[in-house]
Parts: sequence; structure tokens; C-alpha cells
Amino acid sequence: MADKEKKKKPKKKEEAEAEPEVKSPGDSNRASSRGSKRAKRSGSNVFSMFTQKQVAEFKEGFSLMDHDKDGIIGKSDLRFTFDQVGKISSEKELDEMLGEASGPLNFTQLLNLFGTRMSASGGADDDDVVVKAFKSFDDGTGKINGDKLRKALMTFGDKFSSKEVNDAYDLMYIDDKGRIDTESLIGMILGTGEDEEE
Repeated sequence: MADKEKKKKPKKKEEAEAEPEVKSPGDSNRASSRGSKRAKRSGSNVFSMFTQKQVAEFKEGFSLMDHDKDGIIGKSDLRFTFDQVGKISSEKELDEMLGEASGPLNFTQLLNLFGTRMSASGGADDDDVVVKAFKSFDDGTGKINGDKLRKALMTFGDKFSSKEVNDAYDLMYIDDKGRIDTESLIGMILGTGEDEEE
């Protein structure tokens, strides 16, 4: 009986060693694991275009825009978002925006759109992002409604406190209608204004 047990143990050991060699499924497992790595890489290529901080910021922005919290930005979500920042958009504009995506506008699809835009423009410079962000508040006259900007600063992204906004507004020239000169504000933020140069 002891001989049988000894014989069984070596056989088990040999079988265990022989198993990966004999098993061609082992090779297919390796291939499938390589395939799954490829799938992960191709699926996450869009994520590799951005820093983790950028992805987190996009995710936060997406969740703010996804008003109905269904994981997809639809026309009503876009309309609500534009209403919040005081921009009126037509049905046609909303349809065109949503039409840029190849399918329902979920978070990955949104990142793909950003990635495509960045590749086409050669990448986005942080200063360009700031300029475009503030110009999106411009009412077309070179002015920004101070109240709408205040609300956005305290509502979206890295939310500012009322004190932080007041401190920033103390540094800006705000006309008697509560409007801020867009170019002066951008110059101040980027450090290219006249006050900074002197």
C-alpha cells in the first residue's frame, strides 16, 4: 500500500508538471490572456491619452452634466447644463452636439470625443482650456455676467466658497451692470494682463 501511495504521488507530480505541456488549452489560455490584455489596452487607449487627474475631472464634469443620472448624456441633460450656465441652445445645436458621438454619449464616448478633438488640434494647452472656459461665459459683447460666473464657480468642478469668489472679484473690474471684461479676466488669470507685466 505504501508503494501504491508512492507511485500515486509521483504520478500526480508528473501529471501536474505534464499538464501545462500536454494541455494545448494552456497555450490557448495564454493566448486568450494576451488577447484580453490587448482588449483592455484597446479599450483603455482613450484613458491613456489623459492624466488620472484629467480623467477624474472629466468624470466629475460628466456626472454634473448627466442630470438624470442614467449614465448617458441626452438632449435634456445638455439643455439643463446650458440653462445652468445661462446659455440658450437651439434644438439643432443640441442635436449637432449629440450627433458628434457615434452612439449614446456615455463617459467613455465623451472621452473618445475629447481625445479625437485633442488629436485633431495637436493637444490642448492648459491656457487654451482656461481661455475657452471663460469665453464660453462671454455673452457675445466681450463681457461676462458676474452673477452667472459666480454661480458656476460655486456649483461646478472644484467648487469655490463664497469668500473665495468674493476675494477673486475684489481683484477684478466689474462694471455697474455686474459684468466682467472677458479679455481682462483671462489676462489676469493667465498672468498676461497689464497689471502683471508692470
